[in-house]
Parts: sequence; structure tokens; C-alpha cells
Amino acid sequence: MDYFEYRGGRLFAENVPAADIAAAVGTPVYIYSRRTLQEHYDKVVHAFRLLEAEVRFSVKSCSNVHLLRVLAEAGAGFDIVSGGELYRALKAGGRAEQCVFAGVGKTADEMRYALGEGVGMFNVESEAEFELLDHLARELGIRPRCALRVNPDVDAQAHRHTTTGKKETKFGVDLDRAEAFFTKYGRAPAAQLVGLHFHLGSPTYDPAVYAAAVNKVLPLIDTLRAAGFAVEIFNLGGGFAACYETGRATLIEDYADAVVPLLKDKGLKILLEPGRFISANAGILVSGVQYLKTGGSRTFAVVDTGMHHLIRPPLYDAFHFIWPVEPGEDLTPPHRLAQPPLPGLKKFDVVGPLCETGDFLARERPLPSGVKRGDLLAVFTAGAYGMVMASNYNSQPRPAEVLVDHDSWQIIRKRETYEDLVRNEE
Repeated sequence: MDYFEYRGGRLFAENVPAADIAAAVGTPVYIYSRRTLQEHYDKVVHAFRLLEAEVRFSVKSCSNVHLLRVLAEAGAGFDIVSGGELYRALKAGGRAEQCVFAGVGKTADEMRYALGEGVGMFNVESEAEFELLDHLARELGIRPRCALRVNPDVDAQAHRHTTTGKKETKFGVDLDRAEAFFTKYGRAPAAQLVGLHFHLGSPTYDPAVYAAAVNKVLPLIDTLRAAGFAVEIFNLGGGFAACYETGRATLIEDYADAVVPLLKDKGLKILLEPGRFISANAGILVSGVQYLKTGGSRTFAVVDTGMHHLIRPPLYDAFHFIWPVEPGEDLTPPHRLAQPPLPGLKKFDVVGPLCETGDFLARERPLPSGVKRGDLLAVFTAGAYGMVMASNYNSQPRPAEVLVDHDSWQIIRKRETYEDLVRNEE
């Protein structure tokens, strides 16, 4: 799963005690494991090796430049959805030709920037977007390669906010409009339509969902090729689930087994855009307990982080395993489960400092009954859609980020200060 484990009743990030990092840099702090990040990337590459699939890591899931550099050095390209993400990818040593620019609302300025840098592929999501891209490309004398994002109308069975492959979505074009799209734009003077793309949603636990989508798109590819269009690239997007709870996630090999036989002899270059699967288990968020209080029948553990640093629980009803950093050997969890099989537990609402009832990390969560002020709690599987979605709501500074590599660690993002909060207002 990852390289965050308890030894002798203490949580370690690889070979470094998490409490030592918290003592040195304070809390809250995001802690990442380089080894976990690297190995999860390698797992994707290996699982899809028969297709020689190329990975374009989803920058939106985890965008710290130092973490992107780890993946760039491993051979990853990047899936970007803004000019800012392209800037980060390049800053990390990524190659523009290995970047795929997705996103439903690309601006003209972002397109010009990406065209000028030589981005290798644009995932086009509407007729109007393609027309603008083609116009700008003609002005610059560039012939960008494009894939049309289609909606196979397959239910990814993800949260309603992250289901993206149905007809009723702002992303892409419906599958039954794709042939007309190629007929109208497939021989445009500048922008080249050379592929198809879908992204079904995230997290998607059932590999059969991908097989169903591929089986819907393959006949379209045959039709387009018969009409003389050179469809060379098929981008399957991402959405592979991470292991938020022990035994819950699907093996990456199961996703590959579902689609590799369907694509093996189709003469297509396959791209993948995983984010969560690679980065989620590579990070934890460590916070300090500030107060314990009761309210009616509930007991609250008020911590120094919350939805401003990890919004997934209130936004997506998401589960993150939470446990003390130093629980002692008797209370070390054997697995990460919503109901740990340990004695002497008590239910807590783990809540943050913000003036919002929705500011919580967990509700009615069993934790050791002896949790007290000053204890450290670790929020696991926080490497994806954690720090990237952090805000300064209530004028709260964003936390520090730390990268662990075996028995050493370094700060990869300084903790914000009050001065940082107003710097751009002065």
C-alpha cells in the first residue's frame, strides 16, 4: 500500500518517525514518501506494459514541483489542465512534448502558452474550443496534435461531483456527436485530430467500467478510420482507485486485465492519466489535537487542520483513515479500517478550527479513548487532492510539505506566514 507504517507503537514515514518531522517543522504538515510515489508509478507502467502505454501523471491530483520532479525522473509525462500546471510540470523537468493539455475551459492565453512551449497533445472538449485552438495555431504557424474527448455514457459509480463520463457532464462531447465532429474538423488547416480520449470519473473501483467504455469507443475508431481519418492515439484517462481503506481498492493489474486484451492489436498508442492511484497513498497529513470537548452525545477532537487543508471529507463524503502518530504498541492498528478491531476505543468527531459546521475530517470515528490535547493525529492517503485543494479560508496559512527519502527528509514547501497571506494585496 505505502511506506507509512507503525513500528514499536510509532508511525514511520519510510525510516523517519513522523513525530520527529512534526517536532521540527510544526503542524499541520503534509509528509510524502518518495518510495511510495515511485513504486506506484512503476506499478502502472508494469501493469500496462503489453500495450507499451505511456503515463501522463495527473498534476491536478498532486502538484508540488519536487514531487513532480520525482515522477519526471522516473519517465512520466504529465496531464495538465491549466497554464499554471504546465508551468509547474516544466519547472519540475517535465518535457512539453510529454504533456497532455486537458480541461474544459482553456483560455486563449493558456493555449498560446502551451502552443509556444510545444505541448504534445491537446484533449479537445468542444467544437468552439477546437475552432479557437485551430485559429491560434494558424496564427503561430503550428500544427498541434489533438484528441477529442468523448463521453461513452458509462457510469463510473463515483461520487456525483467526480463522475465525468456520462452525457450529463460539462466535459467532452457525446459519443454520438464524435463522427460529425471529425467530419467537420478532421481536416482542419492547423490543428490535427489524431486521437480519442475519455475520462470516466474518479475513483472508479470496477475495472469492468473501463472495459465497457473501451468497447463503446472502439467501433467509433473503426468508423473514423474507414472514413480516412488517422486515429492513432487512444487516451483512457485515469480514475484508478487508491487504497483509502485496507482491502477496498482494486489492484492496478485488474484494470489492465480488463482493457489490455481489447486494445492489444488495434495499432493504437495508448495513454493513461492516473493521479490518485500514484499520489494518494504517498502522502499523509499530520495535525495536532488542540482541544477535546463534548456537545450533547458527541465528543469532539478539535485539531489544527481541517477542510481548508483537506476538503475531501465534507466535499465528497470521503473516508480517510485517522489514527494517532504514537498510539503505543497495544493500540497499533493492524489494518486501516473504519472500525479498527482494537479494545478501548471511543467515537470522536475530528473537526477543524474554521467557523463552519462542515469543517470536519471524520465523524463518529473510533479512536483510542486516551486521545488528549497535544497528541498528533495522522490522516492517511492524503497525497491526492489534499494540498492542491488547500485554501486560506479564515485567513489560515497553508501547511508545510515534507518529502521523505529512506532515512532523510527535506521541506519541499515552507509553511505560509501571516505576511504571505497579504503579500499580493500590498
